[in-house]
Amino acid sequence: AEDAILQYMKRMNRPFGAVDISANLKGAVPKPATAKILVSLAEKGAIVQKTYGKTNFYVVNQNDMDALPASDLAALEAECKAVEEANNMVAADVKNLSAVELGRLKSTPTDAELDAQIQAANQTVAQLLERLGPLRNGTPLISTEELAQIDAEWAKWRSEWVRRKKIFTSFWQLVTDALPPQDGTALAEDLGIDFDTPEHMALDRGPLCAAAGPSLR
Repeated sequence: AEDAILQYMKRMNRPFGAVDISANLKGAVPKPATAKILVSLAEKGAIVQKTYGKTNFYVVNQNDMDALPASDLAALEAECKAVEEANNMVAADVKNLSAVELGRLKSTPTDAELDAQIQAANQTVAQLLERLGPLRNGTPLISTEELAQIDAEWAKWRSEWVRRKKIFTSFWQLVTDALPPQDGTALAEDLGIDFDTPEHMALDRGPLCAAAGPSLR
């Protein structure tokens, strides 16, 4: 038992109390016997006894420990430094990967969001298929009579627009003839008047408006 305790203390090379050693040896040496063996080893000089208050601590005699050669110590220090550098690199990689992975996970839809998107897509597909049904079956989407009515309405209101536009143009020319161009522009802005854009004029000269009647030039 004495040899087992001494070898354990040499291997661990740190202070212990009798209770700690008995517990660490899994009860192989009872606590009372451990305390007596420690006192005996201290009397022999194999270990050193230190008393703090009412508690005794024991540590192996450092004079009996083999000193580590300077070359071995330098090798261990170099190994520790290499391990520390490798650990820092791994920690940096983990940090970067965590940031990238976290960003990817945050931008990835949840299962509930995916289910909602799939459901919405299925509804859209069903609606489009329903609209395509008549075309696939050759069913006319609008009758000839309805198309003629639409053309008549378009021609009617197109002619009305041309008439009103001519009236406006005549009055506007009367109002702005005596004004400098910049004053005419300012007046139009104040009154909220929007003139035709090049796109509007191109549409007016196009086949759609030509079929409805004369354009306003």
